[in-house]
Amino acid sequence: MTETSTQAPQPQADGARSLSFAEVHDLAARIIRNVESVISGKPDAVRMALTVVLAGGHLLLEDVPGVGKTMLARALGTTVGSRVNRIQFTPDLLPSDVTGVSVYDQVERRFQFSPGPIFANIVIGDEINRASPKTQSALLESMEERQVTVDGTTYPLSTPFTVVATQNPIEMEGTYALPEAQRDRFMVRISMGYPSAAAEVSMLTRRESANPLDTLGAVVSNDELVAMMDTVASVYVSPAVTHYAVEIARATRVHPDLRLGASPRSTLQLVRAARALAVIDGYEFVLPDHVDRLVVPVFGHRLVATSRALGHTGDSAALMSGLLEEIVAATPVPAIAPSPR
Repeated sequence: MTETSTQAPQPQADGARSLSFAEVHDLAARIIRNVESVISGKPDAVRMALTVVLAGGHLLLEDVPGVGKTMLARALGTTVGSRVNRIQFTPDLLPSDVTGVSVYDQVERRFQFSPGPIFANIVIGDEINRASPKTQSALLESMEERQVTVDGTTYPLSTPFTVVATQNPIEMEGTYALPEAQRDRFMVRISMGYPSAAAEVSMLTRRESANPLDTLGAVVSNDELVAMMDTVASVYVSPAVTHYAVEIARATRVHPDLRLGASPRSTLQLVRAARALAVIDGYEFVLPDHVDRLVVPVFGHRLVATSRALGHTGDSAALMSGLLEEIVAATPVPAIAPSPR
C-alpha cells in the first residue's frame, strides 16, 4: 500500500544560492519549531531526525505502536517541502511494489518502466519489519547507492533522498528482524518513547477538532534543503576528532561482549551526522561532544552482543547503550583547535 503526496518534485536549480552556517542554523531552528508544533514533548527525537536528513542519511524509528513514529516522519517530510511518498509495509508486499516494474505498452510495443514509491525525496517506510526479508532487501541498493536497478536498467533517485522507516519491536506479533546489512544502511536508530503527562494532555486538547498535520506547511523549499545539506558537508572536522571517532569504533570491534562491532560505514556516518548536529547547535566545526552524543544512536543498532552478554539482560538495546557509554567514557577525549576558517 502506498500513499503519494500531491507535491511535485522540486529539482535543484543550477547555480542555486549557497547558504552560510548562520543561515543553515536559523533554517534548522525553524524546521524544528514547525515539527514540534505537531510532535509534543519529543525535542530530542525531532532534533535527531533533522540531523539525519541534513547529513543525507536514513532514519529508523523503533518503538511500540501509537507513540507518534509515523507522525514524526510525515511532519518532517511536510516541513522540508520535498516530495514525500509513504509505503505501508505488509507481509504480502512485493519488491516491485517498492522499486517499480516494467510494463508492456501495447501502443508503443515496448516495455516502459513504471516508477515505484521509492522515487521521492523522503520515503516513509511504515512498519518496515512487517514485510518479508526479500522485500526489505529491495531497499538496499536505493539506500546505499541512491539508485534502483530493474530488469538490468539503473534509474537514479531524487536529490535529496532519505528513508524514514518505522518498526515495531521484534518481539511483537507479525514482525521480521531486519537483516544486519540493512540495519547498517540506517544512519541512526531512535525510540520515541511514551510522552510525558503534560505532552499527552496537550496532544488530546489540540486534536479534539482537527489533525495538526492538515494545517502544517513547509518552512523551507527542496532547493533550500539541498543547499543546507551542501553547507553541512563542508563543516570542519579536525584530524583529532576524526581519530577520536575511529578509536571509539575500533573499541567496539575488540570488546569482549560484542560479537559484531561498528563497521567502517558506521564510522563514516557518525562523522557525517556530527557535522549536521554541529550546525544545528550553531557551530562551524565538530566538537568531541557532538560525536559522544551520536555514538549510541549511530552505533547501537549495528552491534551484535555475544550470547554470554545477552544472557545477563533481556533488553538488548539497554545493553548496547550501556556498553557504548562505557567505551566512550574510556576513550581519551582530544583537545581540539577551532576551525581554521
